[in-house]
Amino acid sequence: MTQPLAIDGSHGEGGGQILRTALSLSAITSRAIRIEKIRAKRPKPGLAAQHLTAVRAVAALCNARVAGDELDSVALDFAPGAPVRSGAYSFDVAAAREGGSAGATSLVLQAVFLPLALCQGDSRVSIRGGTHMAWSPPFDYLRDVWLKALAPIGIKAQVELGAWGWFPVGRGEIHAEIAGLGTKGRPRLMPVALLDRGPLLRISGRAVAANLPGHIAQRMADQARSLLQERGIETRIIAESARAACPGAGIFLTAEYENVRGGFSALGRRGKPSEQVAEEAVDLLLAHRGSGAALDLHLADQIVLPLAFAAGPSRLSVERLTCHLETNAWVVEHFGVARIVYEEGETGTGQVTVNPCAS
Repeated sequence: MTQPLAIDGSHGEGGGQILRTALSLSAITSRAIRIEKIRAKRPKPGLAAQHLTAVRAVAALCNARVAGDELDSVALDFAPGAPVRSGAYSFDVAAAREGGSAGATSLVLQAVFLPLALCQGDSRVSIRGGTHMAWSPPFDYLRDVWLKALAPIGIKAQVELGAWGWFPVGRGEIHAEIAGLGTKGRPRLMPVALLDRGPLLRISGRAVAANLPGHIAQRMADQARSLLQERGIETRIIAESARAACPGAGIFLTAEYENVRGGFSALGRRGKPSEQVAEEAVDLLLAHRGSGAALDLHLADQIVLPLAFAAGPSRLSVERLTCHLETNAWVVEHFGVARIVYEEGETGTGQVTVNPCAS
């Protein structure tokens, strides 16, 4: 039997993305893995509820044998027992920890997404937990940016918001429908060249306040709109009131260019003025706009994995070569599915070339 592939969970940024990418690749390639020092560079190392949910979710796709799948575990053995199966799946982050959890639904979805996209048959996935959380892509980013970037690669999927979920309670829900490409799907994935984002077409978004006075959302929307108008950028930002299991607020902006989209968001908290929330999101948008890069700060590390299975090399211009991106690329290379080359520009922007080994 082939020895499990050893993965150092403390490499690079030493966070949860090493785990999620390794799980996805293990399921896709049917390669057993052993991960040690899981999330070693986080304040509280080991598996938290959302990471444990991701482990069990990917295991369900491929009937994996798992050891070390418990809260706070810093080592994990994961061995796929069968090819990935399409179907209807339901996962609840709250079930992983007594007392519940608002762990990010988006991160669990990204762990199971590519294995399901590359298997035979269509799938529907429902995930309960946090939907708009710090340190993870909010639902709006998944829908308006991430999936839009995957479409030219050849991946077809859509997501719906079933219920809003905020920190610390969660209890939100997202639903995803993923079209499986089948056993010959990998060669059908298309490489992309995203070096030039093209002209700005529009900026849109929404400001949301859940279980809070409606003026909070309106103030976020008005402030963001005003800041962008000062720079000659017209935008359409709507203010929404929502119901959820606990209060929460945030603003979610999308910049749509001719060739790609970027997403920029900020979350509210007690004592933080609505105007400050809006300013944070706008500052992120303007920083990306000023960089001239095609991909925003987070998109590159989220599409490197599918591009590793494309039929040829892809080239990307990125706002910055983040440690998150470089760490995710390291995991991809560790599995031998692609080689990834970086070039950093004088202004801090960069270019990334993804060379699939099977192309």
